[in-house]
Amino acid sequence: MTVSYHVGRHDGGFGYRLGDVWSETFADHDTALAAAKSAAQRQHLEGRDAEISYQLADGNWKVEHVRGGDRPDTEVIDDDRSA
Repeated sequence: MTVSYHVGRHDGGFGYRLGDVWSETFADHDTALAAAKSAAQRQHLEGRDAEISYQLADGNWKVEHVRGGDRPDTEVIDDDRSA
């Protein structure tokens, strides 16, 4: 499984998204791109097993168990290359 972070224009600035869920808004493209790369890199850090919760695009929350060593592949896609 590959987790794809997309960087693009968002809410008057720039942000990154995972699926339909956007990050906070950043003032410029380079800062949003750096934040997306940081988020993608953190996906590779092993840790303890945990219960995680996250909000889905429809506003509902999902809870699931993740193993500390079960890490996805990640990529950052720059949807706004012209910035």
